[in-house]
Amino acid sequence: MNTPTHSTPNILLVDDNRDGLLVRRCLLEEIGCCVQIAVNGEEGLKLFQAGKFDVVVTDYRMPRMDGRELIQRIRALDPNARIILLSGFVEPLGLTEQNTGADAVLSKSANEPAHLMRTVKRLVNRPVRKPPGSQKDHQARASAIGR
Repeated sequence: MNTPTHSTPNILLVDDNRDGLLVRRCLLEEIGCCVQIAVNGEEGLKLFQAGKFDVVVTDYRMPRMDGRELIQRIRALDPNARIILLSGFVEPLGLTEQNTGADAVLSKSANEPAHLMRTVKRLVNRPVRKPPGSQKDHQARASAIGR
């Protein structure tokens, strides 16, 4: 499971646009993040499997494996992964958190840098969600022990 274990946020940034990668990497490093980059979904998935990341930031449109497929594969490995999806086509494609599996969907726009930094900080500080039913299971075990 990819859970935060350190004070410097570790970010995985996935985008086939190298210029976009470099700009976002600089922005995130300015707020104290350690950033690893991947130039496509396959590379991003391999890095995710090999490392510990507090947040994954992925572009939507990429060749071979788009951002939605990458999110699905990451969620299969770690349902609690914190993921931001970026796209220049959020509104035309109707991209939302519900239909993409991302924790946040951000539009590539003039406001993107501020939104990205704020969203990364929010997700890094968000407590890890417990899988559905885990609280009920815990309560059942606790009451069984108390008998």
